[in-house]
Order: sequence, then structure tokens, then C-alpha cells
Amino acid sequence: MDAERERLAQSAAPDAPWRRWGPYLSERQWGTVREDYSATGDAWNHFPHDHARSRAYRWGEDGLGGVSDDKQRLCLSMALWNGKDPILKERPFGLTNGEGNHGEDVKEYYFYLDSTPTHSYMRYLYKYPQAPFPYHDLVTTNAARDARAFEYELLDTGVFEDGRYFDVFAEYAKAAPDDLLMLVTVANRGPEAATLHVLPTLWFRNTWSWGAGTAKPALRAAEPGVIRADHPGLGTYRLYCAADAPLLFTENETNHERLSGGRNASPYVKDGIGRHVVRGESGAVNPERAGTKAAVHHTLTVPAGGEVTVRVRLAAGEVGPDPLGPGFDEVLRRRRAEADAFYAALAPPDLGRDESLVLRQALSGLLWSKQYYSFDVETWLAEHGADPWTRTGQRNHGWFDMTADDVLLMPDKWEYPWFAAWDLAFHAVALSVVDLDLAKHQIEVLLGERYLHANGQVPAYEWAFGDVNPPVQAWAARFVNSLDRRLDGHSDLDFLERVFQKLLVNFTWWVNRKDPDGRNVFQGGFLGLDNIGVFDRSATLPTGGTLDQADGTAWMAFYTQTMVQMAAELSDRAPAYEDLAVRFAQAFLRISASTDRIGDLKEEMWDEADGFFYDVLRLPDGEATRLRVRSLVGLLPLCATTVFTPRAGESEARLFNRVREFASRHPDLAEGMSAADRPGVAGRRLLSLLDERKLRRLLARMLDEDEFLGPYGIRSLSRHHAEHPYTFHVQGREYKVAYLPAESDSRVFGGNSNWRGPVWFPINVLLIRALLHLYAFYGDDFTVECPTGSGHRMTLFEVSKEISDRLVRTFLRGQDGRRPVYGGQRVFQEDPHWRDLIQFHEYFHGDNGAGLGAAHQTGWTSLVAVLMIVYGRLSATDF
Repeated sequence: MDAERERLAQSAAPDAPWRRWGPYLSERQWGTVREDYSATGDAWNHFPHDHARSRAYRWGEDGLGGVSDDKQRLCLSMALWNGKDPILKERPFGLTNGEGNHGEDVKEYYFYLDSTPTHSYMRYLYKYPQAPFPYHDLVTTNAARDARAFEYELLDTGVFEDGRYFDVFAEYAKAAPDDLLMLVTVANRGPEAATLHVLPTLWFRNTWSWGAGTAKPALRAAEPGVIRADHPGLGTYRLYCAADAPLLFTENETNHERLSGGRNASPYVKDGIGRHVVRGESGAVNPERAGTKAAVHHTLTVPAGGEVTVRVRLAAGEVGPDPLGPGFDEVLRRRRAEADAFYAALAPPDLGRDESLVLRQALSGLLWSKQYYSFDVETWLAEHGADPWTRTGQRNHGWFDMTADDVLLMPDKWEYPWFAAWDLAFHAVALSVVDLDLAKHQIEVLLGERYLHANGQVPAYEWAFGDVNPPVQAWAARFVNSLDRRLDGHSDLDFLERVFQKLLVNFTWWVNRKDPDGRNVFQGGFLGLDNIGVFDRSATLPTGGTLDQADGTAWMAFYTQTMVQMAAELSDRAPAYEDLAVRFAQAFLRISASTDRIGDLKEEMWDEADGFFYDVLRLPDGEATRLRVRSLVGLLPLCATTVFTPRAGESEARLFNRVREFASRHPDLAEGMSAADRPGVAGRRLLSLLDERKLRRLLARMLDEDEFLGPYGIRSLSRHHAEHPYTFHVQGREYKVAYLPAESDSRVFGGNSNWRGPVWFPINVLLIRALLHLYAFYGDDFTVECPTGSGHRMTLFEVSKEISDRLVRTFLRGQDGRRPVYGGQRVFQEDPHWRDLIQFHEYFHGDNGAGLGAAHQTGWTSLVAVLMIVYGRLSATDF
């Protein structure tokens, strides 16, 4: 066992010592719902970037490649100034949802290069222009572009020309759980020597300004080269730094004078260090060298092509007479080597150098995506004057009993610095290959009493906790537990049972709230697929009536299958769970029958002529019509596919006999039993919404390169709609869905993502999972054309691998030396200081694989690493 795995073995609990410090700072706390105290709910404009340097945050902190303890009491990050910018660079800059022509968008270049699961070693890179940062140009030029135009990026401004920028690397290494080394290396990529101010910054999150009774922590200069930090809950830490570097102190408190013309309680406020460095205001920092925010000010002249380093060390105890000396270098060397050993053991043996680079950066980015998330909704509502017992229009009013106080994996710590329920489930799946214990915690946390609503709903995300995300928590729990069993030889039944009990409550919520007519046909609104529909599926339909959703119904069929699996496994320990397994199997049969009832009925989702599933619009007059948009909505029923491997004992046979008996009493449900009623390869059983005939027809669509099968994965909308847009007319208005392989051309559901053509990793992974389950049932005798019309036949395992290979190729250098993810960006394709820096975007161009949307969505897009491991270590014979 390597050193990092030994640390993981000591760190099963989420609050274990080795987990105490990590990259838990947000990259954007401003513009969030948590910090919105406006009367109108306009979070972006109530707390803009311009306020962030001067205004104390209420619920969290942000920084540039920074770290904090796991309750974000004490934070350490770096601030930079190139001598030309109007402000100190303390956090990444980006556009708000209203400023960007495709919604919110970070306008910086930074990269998560490395991290171990316990954060014993981490490495981060920020690229800082030597010219003035073009804040105004980025805002005004993007504002002049509409949704059909390309986004105006930092590279487009020309500030990186001739290599006139700094590569600023931040490395962290833990000598012990509470002894953290930070090495900042500044590389000048330009042709001339240049000056950079580097300020390692230590500060306390402001917890004392919001009410009486909270003790205020303190920073102060101790002996030369030491800042002492005293916190009533965290204890005492010391930041060791160069003895000759100036120490600057202020308070992490709001500058009311700048923001509103009010009076400050102290002359030393949050932006004091920035004003001192940038404007030379000596009175902005405390001459007594005490406060709640402090920085070590290094002014570096970096020669052309050269490097200069800065080092600090944050420790809870004494670290010897020379804390920054040779021992510092030895810890860094050892932790780097341990990180190399950890990833070498994880990577499949046949993985090449480029593949290994992608795998390591994907998982490192996932680990860097951890963030401390604090939100006491009842307190927040009270601060807005909302009474929990009186209905108001206040955002999230119905969630007053939710209290978040955890380190969670964020979708993107700048663009989406808040948890999203279905994202977090996919994060846990990816995380499980490096940190099983934390993966289990990420699944359980949203199902716990501090998050799960009393009615059983899982909170979606802070913009609207009551929105509905797909119910993928059960599958994630099952995946993580199966991996645990494969690695350790046993199933964690305690974990499985805890999750199952909470999911029972959530499943009941779905049945009661999202099947309003009791027809086993489900709604749910946008269900994470933003603009995929003809209409905004979370808004009132312009036609009136309701929408029967093929994806909502498929998600619930998938949910029932996973609950059958979990209950069947738990019944080996507690036989009473067999009854629940039968009940969920019965629920699946009802849902299956609802998608395609006996006879050719226009109100059912399966369209026999097209061989595809569609949403069904039910009009107020009782008429129903299918919305014939060929999208992932119609492919998701394929994901509701689960194979059951025979287990020892009689319980499995008894279970299926009981289900068969139920189906025999209800002939309308018999079709859903067709595969389950006969054994497949090795006696396996199958629950699926698709019989063999439907499966072949749907796969013919999915594997058609003129429809869904793109060069880099399964598209979210059929390419057929490029020349044949779907249109629907209501009261003189035309609603149209056309194939858009890149960004959205409308503001439907915020306009900051696009499900009308691009490739999305999470759904692709679920489709691959379904194909593997189908292969395990049908075996090598079942083949299909792939691609459709090619004459080349593949088994379903081979099809799954083909899709996986296409997804992985998004990030790999091709024979031309170019990575599809970077499209036409020459500097990323050709410059040696850029070309091996991988960003794992939110989604990808449906035709050329270029990265789109959030640039650091290393949460669910890190699933690429799972694919590389699965297909690198397993073959068809393992299924």
C-alpha cells in the first residue's frame, strides 16, 4: 500500500485529520443566492465583482488557488499585482449571467494540475497577464454580442501576445495533518524582465459581524517572519514566512464608506491591503500589525524566461528552527513522489503518457472542486424578514429547515459554486475510484436530516431548492457500493441500508408529487436538461394542460430498478426487504406499461412509426399529441435497463416468482416481464423498458452518425434537426427546436447551457452503463450495426467501448497533435506552456468536440477517468 492510500485508510470519516485542510475555498462567493440580501432576489447585481474586494461575505470565502480548514474558519490563498492593474488580483474575474452572451462565464485561465485525495499534495496554475487586465473590454465587448456570436475570451483581447504573462504555480504539501507548506513559483514567459507582487494572504472568515455572542479571532505579528492566528474553535496556528518580507494587516470587514458612503467602525477594512499595495495608501493597513486579514508582501523581479519562488508554511505546532529550509524541500519532494506513486497504481498498465496525463488532471480537478458550503436557510430567511410559518414570495421559503455546513463537490467553483443534486451523484461516482469513503459521504449528505425536506424532496440547488433534478442518487449509491465490494470483497450493507431508508422517503415524494394523475407517467419540469424541450418545461405551458415526460418516466423506471437491486441485496440480511423488492419491481412494471400500452395510442410515449420515445403534450380539451423532437429525452428510456445476476440461495428465485405471479394477474403489465421472465447469459435476468425489438430500433437511431452518434460521443439532439427543425405553433407564436452543436441561441432556462446538440458526459456514461447491462444479458449473439448503415456489426460491449473511446478522444492529442477539446484555439494547441493543460468543460461541441460552457466542470466530466479505468482494466469476459 502506497503512502497516500495509507493516509486514506486513516481517514474514513469526513472530518479526519488528514482531510482537515484542503482546497475548500470557493472561486466566486459574490453573485450567489447565499450572499443576496436584495429585496428583488437579483443575486448577480446585489453583490457584483466590484464589491467583492470591499465587502465581507456572510456565508463563505473565495480566493485564487487557495485552501482553508474544513469549516472555512481560517483561509490561505495568494493575491497578485502586476503593477498595472487597478485592483489587487484576489479572485478570478468573470461575467454575470446578464453580462455574458451565453450567461455567466469566468474570464481567466487557471488549471488544477494535481491533487491527492487527502490533499497531502496539490498543484495549481494561474496565468496572469503582465499588461493591465482588460476588465472593461471583456464586459463591453461581450455585451455587444448576441447569443449567436462566439464568446469574447481573455485570449481574444491580446494580453497574452509575445508571452507577456506570468505562470504562477501554487503547490501545497502537508508535512502533517496540521502542517501545510505552500510554494509559489512565478515563471516569466515574456521576452523581458518583469515585476510581480506576490502576497500569500491569511484571513479569518467573518463570523463575528452578524450577531452578538460570536468571539472575534485575531491575527498578529509575532516574532520576525511569523504571523500568529488565534481562533476560539480552531486553536492557534502560525504562518511562517521570510523574515524580511513586509507584513500587512487589516480587518476582514466591509468598507461601508466605499460601497455606500457610510461610516466604518475601523479604518482597516477588507480592501485595505489592496489599497496599500496598488495605491500606496499607508493608512489602509494597521501599523500595530494586528487584525483578521494579513498578507506577506513580496515584490519580485522575474527575469525573462526565469523563475522566482515564494514559500510560506502554516502549522498548528512548532516546526523547528528553520521552517522554510531544507526540510521544506524534502517534504515537497516526498509528497510529489507519493502523488506519482498513487496515480501510477491507479492508471491501467497499458495507458499511454497522454492518457495518463488526462486521467490524472481529470481526477485532480475533481478533488480541487471541493468547497466548504455553509447556508443556514432559516437564519437567511429571518434576515430577509421572512417568517417560516407565513407564506411569502421569498426564494426558498419552503426550505427553512435546511442547514448546510459541509465540504461538498461543486459542479464548478466559479460558474456553479453551489451543490446541484444530480451533479453531486455523478461526482460521487467519479470520486469513488480514488476515495470511496468520501464518495459515500457525498451521497449520504443530501439525504440527511439537514438537507432532505420533510416531504422527502432532495434539494436541487440554491437558486431554487424546490426545482427537480433527476433521481440518480440510488444509482450512485449502488455503483459506489458495488465498487467497494469489488475492491474489498464485501458489500457495505450498513451504508446501503442507511441510503435505502432515506430513498424510500424520496421515492414516495416522486410518486405523490410528480405523477399527479396516478397513471405511472411522470413529470418534473426541466429535470436538468435546461433547454432541451420545445417549451420551458419548468414554466406554465403556453398551450395549457400538462406534459408527460419521457425522461421523467424513464428516470423513475431506472429508480425502481435500482431500488429492487438494493432491497434484494439487503434481504440477504433482513428478509423483510424482499417485500420491498417485490413492490419496486411491481412499480417498474406499471411504469413500463405506461410508456407503451397495448394498441397504437397517440397519448403514449413510444412512437411505433418512428421507433422512438417522445414527450406527450396533454391539452386541456383532453387531446394529446407527441412532441416529435428526437433528443436525449427519447434515449433516456434505454438507461432504465438493469441486469440481475443470480445470487446464492433461494431468495432471488422467490423474488422473481412473486413478480411473475403479479404480472400474470395483470396482463397489461406482462410485456414488461418479457425479458425478466426468461434467463439470459449465465442465468441473468433483465428489467428494461425496451424489449429486443424496441432496443434494436432505438439503437439504430442512437448509433446513426447523421443523428446522435457524433465523433466525440452521443449528441443531446439528433443532427436530423439541423435541416429539419421541429416547430410548434401556439396562438400565432412559433416554438422551434433546431440542432445547435455549440452554444444555445436563446435564453430558455437562463441561456447558460445547451442541450440541443452538444455532448454531455453524464448521460453518455449512463447510456454506456445500459449497454454493458444489456451485453451481460444478451451476450455475444446480439449484434448491431455501428455506425448504423456501415455494415460493421458489433456486440453491445463493443458498442459501449466505441462510445467511450469517442468520449475519451475529446481530450487526447490526435495524429495531428491537436486536442479536440481546444477547437481552434491555437495557443492551447501549439504553445508548449499551454498544450498539456486540460480543461474539463461542462459540455462539448456535437461535431468537433470543442469544450463549451463552464470551463472547470471537472465534477461530472471527470467521469472520463472512470471510463479510462473501466475499459483499461476490464474486458468483455468480465461482464
